[in-house]
Amino acid sequence: MAEISRAKARIMIAKALAYGREKGMNPLSVVVLDSGGHPKAFEREDGATAGRFAIAEAKAFGALMLGIGGYAQRKRAEQQAYFFDAVNGVFQGKVLPVPGGVLVRDKKGVIIGAVGVTGDSSENDADAGIAGIEAAGLTAEA
Repeated sequence: MAEISRAKARIMIAKALAYGREKGMNPLSVVVLDSGGHPKAFEREDGATAGRFAIAEAKAFGALMLGIGGYAQRKRAEQQAYFFDAVNGVFQGKVLPVPGGVLVRDKKGVIIGAVGVTGDSSENDADAGIAGIEAAGLTAEA
């Protein structure tokens, strides 16, 4: 199975952070998870508030475990809150169903990980994650 290399993870993070700075976003924190949901790389910008690792990880983890990006998760959570209550029970509260959790797909469309971004609006977080994934030559599903 294809995996996200350390080098690709570093590219994703660097570009996501650069995108945030270019757009004047608040300080961001970015995590890249491998296909098993384990952190491959993480970076928190100077000035980013405490607790951002957990938020970024929960955004990415939810996308990865459910196989849908943060936008689709938010929509489903609005329609079926009981489902996300149950999901968070199953995953010990590690799912945050909002934009900023972005699936990473390889050239064949296979999910190989996820990126979680936090620090600005959820929509801006998702945009930064997409920029990072695309810079690494992979496909993003927000």
